[in-house]
Amino acid sequence: MTSALDTKTSTTIAAAGLPRVAWGTGGYVTDTSGKTYIDGSGGPAVYSLGYSNIEVVDAIHDQMKRVMHGYRYTFTSDPMEELTALISEACGADLDSMVFVSGGSEAVESCLKLALQYHAARGERSRYKFISRHRSWHGNSLGALAVSGFAERRAPYEHALPPISFLSPVNAYRPPSGVSPDAVAEICALELATEIERLGPEQVAAFIFEPVVGAAGGVVPAPPGYSARIREICDHYGVLMIADEVMCGSGRCGTFRALEHDQVAPDIMPISKSLGGGYIPLGAAVYGHRVRDAITAIYGGPMTGHTFTGHTAACAAGVAVQRIIKRDRLLERIRSNSPRFFQLVRDSLDGVEAVGDIRGRGYFLGVELVADRATKVPFPAEKKLFLKVRERALENGLICYPSGGNVDGFSGDTIILAPRYNSPDSELEEIADKLGISVRQALSDVEPLR
Repeated sequence: MTSALDTKTSTTIAAAGLPRVAWGTGGYVTDTSGKTYIDGSGGPAVYSLGYSNIEVVDAIHDQMKRVMHGYRYTFTSDPMEELTALISEACGADLDSMVFVSGGSEAVESCLKLALQYHAARGERSRYKFISRHRSWHGNSLGALAVSGFAERRAPYEHALPPISFLSPVNAYRPPSGVSPDAVAEICALELATEIERLGPEQVAAFIFEPVVGAAGGVVPAPPGYSARIREICDHYGVLMIADEVMCGSGRCGTFRALEHDQVAPDIMPISKSLGGGYIPLGAAVYGHRVRDAITAIYGGPMTGHTFTGHTAACAAGVAVQRIIKRDRLLERIRSNSPRFFQLVRDSLDGVEAVGDIRGRGYFLGVELVADRATKVPFPAEKKLFLKVRERALENGLICYPSGGNVDGFSGDTIILAPRYNSPDSELEEIADKLGISVRQALSDVEPLR
């Protein structure tokens, strides 16, 4: 088969000759040639209500007719205040303060700044170091990239990134060497404590992690008990916990906060993607009373923000999306329907020996493909199996989210599915069926090359 994808392409660099999008509705999108695709991943896990939801479009239109944008440092607005209230209610705990931004990278960047501002307000400017994990992704700005353990995306910028401590990935399917799957949570949590001690607690500002690792790991939920132990360790050393829920949060895992599943609350939490459903770029840096009170006492408020912070029309889009999710009880639907969705995918891939692991939570599902199921050895990186799955899927009218390098930064092939929250059962069935066909075809493309 002649590939439509250049061998140099990846999920970081757009391929040449991509189809041109024309229009979309519900769970389907059509290109200018007239070919229609079912979107099995909501783009990059963004389109929580699918395409062209008329209620959201009308809400944006109505707001734009009144005023498109009231500059945050001149005005507040009804949409921003209402979205703040909706997020606060959905978050629970005391996470009721936030800075609205235009996307996930900005949200993470703002969270890093909030952590530094918090410690500065407390007279602890020596706390400026961050700890993260390998096989994590936190964004494309330099600060967010610095705390990301994604080798391919960091490579051109390594010389300009500040030094960060990286811990082991927390993955029960691929535990650290010599560690049993059952011991991953405790061993990896203790690794954080050890690193804080090595750096000196008085120098550590925050630990940042994804409760369910997205693009960099292929949907990897932390094992039971891990997040609670991390919370204890951060509290013990006065280190802030930043839970990056840009990809896994805002309902994607069946609860508004992904960490709610673990009964743990962070100090600071970036969110984006599903929050506004992709209608207008939107994100937020959410934080609790501990951080708010310290910052407000000294500075009067957070010193992070941009021209489009709290963009009025973007917040109106977010309000409309979140109202629909709440009104239609879509998170409850995700929780009740998730087991069936996972089973559909398992059934579609039944008998495919290369399927090593199917994992995730809610409507956030990852499939890891391996060359040998018994040893978990990945396919050679140069085969780019994850891209071949994407290519075959597009031919079959399916959009999925492929990612490579989850094993060591170079090898490892995963496919992510993240359907819209209001997908009817027929769409979930179609997504699963087309994925099964596409994976088999992609494997037939690479296996003779072994």
